[in-house]
Formats: sequence, structure tokens, C-alpha cells
Amino acid sequence: MTTMTNASVREFKMPDVGEGLTEAEILKWYVQPGDTVTDGQVVCEVETAKAAVELPIPYDGVVRALHFPEGTTVDVGTSIIAVDVAGGAAPAEEAPAAPAVPAEPAAEPGEKPAARQPVLVGYGVATSSTRRRPRKQAPDDAAAQQAAVAVHAELNGHGAAAAVAQDRPLAKPPVRKLAKDLGIDLATVTPTGPDGIITREDVHAAVAAVQAPQEQPAPVSAPAPAAPAAPVSYDTARETRVPVKGVRKATAAAMVGSAFTAPHVTEFVTVDVTRTMKLVEELKQDKEFAGLRVNPLLLIAKALLVAIRRNPEVNASWDEAAQEIVVKHYVNLGIAAATPRGLIVPNIKDAHAKNLPQLAESLGELVSTAREGKTSPSAMQAGTVTITNVGVFGVDTGTPILNPGESAILAVGAIKLQPWVHKGKVKPRQVTTLALSFDHRLVDGELGSKVLADVAAILENPKRLITWA
Repeated sequence: MTTMTNASVREFKMPDVGEGLTEAEILKWYVQPGDTVTDGQVVCEVETAKAAVELPIPYDGVVRALHFPEGTTVDVGTSIIAVDVAGGAAPAEEAPAAPAVPAEPAAEPGEKPAARQPVLVGYGVATSSTRRRPRKQAPDDAAAQQAAVAVHAELNGHGAAAAVAQDRPLAKPPVRKLAKDLGIDLATVTPTGPDGIITREDVHAAVAAVQAPQEQPAPVSAPAPAAPAAPVSYDTARETRVPVKGVRKATAAAMVGSAFTAPHVTEFVTVDVTRTMKLVEELKQDKEFAGLRVNPLLLIAKALLVAIRRNPEVNASWDEAAQEIVVKHYVNLGIAAATPRGLIVPNIKDAHAKNLPQLAESLGELVSTAREGKTSPSAMQAGTVTITNVGVFGVDTGTPILNPGESAILAVGAIKLQPWVHKGKVKPRQVTTLALSFDHRLVDGELGSKVLADVAAILENPKRLITWA
């Protein structure tokens, strides 16, 4: 990796585009050295442990260097691209110059401005307008402005209360949080905003002032060349090694953590879903569902939501630190989806509040987005309960592992025509097997059985959707 030292060069660091992610793989560069970029332009696509995401550059300039090739996994906070914000030709070799006034600090690439969030794959560049940063006020001007604010408050009769308020630097909550995260005392920051308000730029300027003395690189001797790696000792004609990274790596870690943290219990029930299949065909002809995805999964999802409404304690999570059971009064319904990058579980937010057509629309969008690889990290966070449809692969059922942080997951098996005793006679009926895995720390056998029995009863006689909902 190369590091640019020219004062006009900004280093764009790998941001955390999810919650708590530590690394991302560079899938594709959209720019090359010498290209001109503008504020908000997408420069690369990266794959995190949760999704593929496009990264926009936060300033204008000319690309000077790409620090990593495609296919490289980079830690969050590591510089990935250098951009000369002054533009023009590449700087020539010059003799060392006298120390200059520290340049205006670069925007922190890892932060997420409210007006410009990271752009996701397929959604294009953020459309919000961009504005140049205001010039910094001289300290004397800022002090005079603060004094004027204090006098104004005194003249308006605020008295001592105004004086006390002036002791606390003026800043909006997001700016205070930024300063706290960066370890900056707002009392030491020179404000440049209206009425003496401290801005985000002021905080970054304070950070740059602190870091400036530390950024002078000390002479370091060139590292000795590494010894050549030992040859791989496997038959490449008979074996293929696939690096574990991205979504698959995150899934593996989550499943291991879930399996060895939550005591799993799985219960099964086989149910006649003939009436449900007939209702699916009827809904496909209903004008209210025109253009929507209508399939058995839709009614199974609705049946589970009804069962949760009747047994709300199952929609919960275990807080190990607080030793508490957290019962959720909302349902973010996860749907396990197999993608080329691995298994992901996006969820339908507030699924409990949706009627059947709304649920069908949300389910269709979720599946389409997942197949196109456009699922956002936020869509895979804060799930409360999950459905995995293994029946689409012709499998009868399974013992699913809980999605981390959830208390239950329902596996749906293949729907097959089987001999079944119906009204005292053996007849061919549409039959499937459901499996419900749950966290036995907070869901006991009685509660788990009630939920599974309710789902089965609704699918056997879908009219219960009306009476129970």
C-alpha cells in the first residue's frame, strides 16, 4: 500500500457501512488513477459480512492512487484511495519545504453525514446537493461573536441563566456525539457556526490540530523481504480451496455462536394444507393481489404472525448482560434467502402491522432484492423471528439454527400430495411438515408447542386467519 503525503491529497478510508463491521472486500473499482471524481460519486463496490455496498467519495478531486487491488479484504478505517482535492497535474518531486500552516483537515470518511449515506448497490449515487465548507473564522472573531451572544442574552433579561448556558459550548446533539466519539473536549474547540455554534468541521479541525504533530513520519528502514511461502501441499486437480470471507464467513460465525450459546429445541408437526393451497389459487385471481407475489410462503408467514399475536412471549430475545428476557412488541419477520454470496436473512420491518396484500408486496420486494444482491445491511438487522423455506429444495423438513438474537425460527418443508385420512376416509391431500426451533432459555415446551400448533391449525383451515387475526 502507498501513502500520499502531498498537503492537498485526501485519504478516503474504508468506512463501517453496517453496524460494528470490521472489514470489507473490494469487489470492483469504478475509477483509476488520473480520473476526476466529484463529491458523491461512487468509486468502488465492496462486500461486507452482510451485503454488497457501493461507496461514494465525499469530495471533488483527481484520483492519485488506489491502495488495494480488487479482491483484497481491508480493515475498516484503512485508507483505500487517495484523491488530490486541488486537482491539476500530479505533483512533481520537490525539495522539502519549510513547515507550513496545517492544511484544512480532511472530512472523516468513516462518519455518515445525515445528508449523504453510503449508496447501496443498484440504487445509484445519492441525489442530495453538496456545499463547500465555510471558511474558518479567526479566533478573535469567534470570541467576539460569543461575547455578543452573551450580551444579547443579558439585555433580554436572561441574566445568570444565560451566563451558565454560555459555559456549555453550543453544539447540536450529533456534533456532541461526534466530539465524544473522537475524544474531543468541546470547550477546547473554536466555533465557526452562526451564533457561536460548534460545527462538525470545527470538531474535525480540533482533531487535525491534535494529530498534526504525530503525523510526521519517522524514518523507517525498509523491511527485509519476506521468505517465500511454502508450496501448497494439495492436489489442485482434485481439490478446490474457496476462501471463507464476506457473507459466508459472517454466516458461519453467527451460526457457531448461536448453536453454542442458545440451547436449541426443535418440534415438528405434519399438517394437511390442501385448503391453504386452494386459497393461494383464489388469491392469485383476486384483483387486490394483482401484480403481487402470492404463494404458500405468504400464508405461512401470515399464520406465524397470527400465532405470535396469540403467544407474544415467543417473540423475544435473551439479554445475557442484563439477565433479562426482552419481549418485542413488534415483529421484524426474517426470511432466509440463498444467494450466490451465501445465506442471508433480510427481514420485513413491522410485519405484524401489515395486512395480507401489504405483506405480499413486502415479501416480493425482499426476495427480488436478495436475488439481485441489493439487500442493504439495515434490512438484515433487528430481526425478531425467522422463516426458512427448505421445501423449495424438495426437502421434507429440517432442524434450523436460530438467527442470532432471535428466539424462534420456523422451517417449512416441501408440500407434497400424500395419502391422508380426511373425514374418515383415506384421500390424496397436500401435506407438509413444519419444524419450529426455539431458544429453551426463554421459550419452554408449552409455549413452543402452542405456537407451532397455532400455525398448523391456520394452515389446515385458513379461515382462522380471519377469526384469530
